[in-house]
Amino acid sequence: MTLYEELTARGLIAQVTDETEIKELVNNGKAIFYIGFDPTADSLHVGHFMALCLMKRLQMAGNRPIALIGGGTAMIGDPSGRSDMRQMMTPEMIQHNCDCFKQQMSRFIDFSEDKAIMVNNADWLMDLNYIDVLREVGAHFSVNRMLTAECYKQRMEKGLSFLEFNYMIMQSYDFYTLFRKYGCNMQFGGDDQWSNMLGGTELIRRKLGKDAYAMTINLLLNSEGKKMGKTQSGAVWLDPQKTSPFDFYQYWRNVSDADVLKCLRMLTFLPLEQIDEMDQWQGSQLNTAKEILAFELTKLVHGEEEAQKAQNGARALFAGAGDTANMPAMEVSADDLNEGTIDLISLLVKSGLVSSRSEGRRAIEQGGVSVNQEKVTDVKAGYTADELSVDEFVIKRGKKKFMKILFHAE
Repeated sequence: MTLYEELTARGLIAQVTDETEIKELVNNGKAIFYIGFDPTADSLHVGHFMALCLMKRLQMAGNRPIALIGGGTAMIGDPSGRSDMRQMMTPEMIQHNCDCFKQQMSRFIDFSEDKAIMVNNADWLMDLNYIDVLREVGAHFSVNRMLTAECYKQRMEKGLSFLEFNYMIMQSYDFYTLFRKYGCNMQFGGDDQWSNMLGGTELIRRKLGKDAYAMTINLLLNSEGKKMGKTQSGAVWLDPQKTSPFDFYQYWRNVSDADVLKCLRMLTFLPLEQIDEMDQWQGSQLNTAKEILAFELTKLVHGEEEAQKAQNGARALFAGAGDTANMPAMEVSADDLNEGTIDLISLLVKSGLVSSRSEGRRAIEQGGVSVNQEKVTDVKAGYTADELSVDEFVIKRGKKKFMKILFHAE
């Protein structure tokens, strides 16, 4: 099976501009491709996961990735998938986020010996002269055509700022610059980026001619991967300080039955033959598949040791086996007690299992909280130092959130 055939079999590709050419490039290690990441936060998240895994797959086959961090485009803000304008960030915030991205990407991509390139589009976008942009770039874009792009259409009713309207031009200029400077011949992106990607190839054609245009390829990633990389209850980050390895493991352990095999194909590096054998799995076997998925992805992001700890902790909670020392834990001291006790709502808030006391109260009233595997419905429930000092005092909220309380008398 060729690399392109494997990418297709894994469900990674939705659309390409020239299938024959892209097969030739990726199968023979000739692709110099880029994917852009706008630093809108100080950590990558699971929504970026599919792109990172695809970059790793292609690099392993001898292709050369360009990881483009959008320090310049982040000054504008991508309107794609947004119902309102993104919050404006300062240059200092953007630079901090760029530094965090670089560190995290290095776990996936080998940047040694020029095997991959990491660039920041602020290096060329921030120095552009406005009049030059209008004359040299803007002249090649049709406003009528731009307004038909899906990323703009969904914003027209609520209002699209002129600032955001320029995002397509800036992203197109990125491809043009990377083509000239590094010989970049391919760009990857999700379905919300398709219009911007096509804009880049069109700019290359108009500026550099048909021969250059013939060397540029667009590959549209399957949007299902991005959808599966979105959580129902807040962001799941790759930074262990924002999402612990245990919580990261739990996120993937709790994917739906319908999505587990899709995730295994798209996001892990397990052989397709092994995954195909799981097609016949049902019932409890699907839980085994979810464990495999969670372990493989946690290992990829946080390393095998942390993945093993997370798996042991999860098994301790769900199967009555494993090392409970690996559960997420929070320290409580005598200073946290009020007249010798601490109420359950305070424990829920302090542990981060709820964001407010009112949310904690609702969770208890609705039967969504248990302590040491016993459901608690009394909102006035409280615990003494002796009760907290047992070997394992574990609070559970819903099916997925746990916290072990470690009490220190002094």
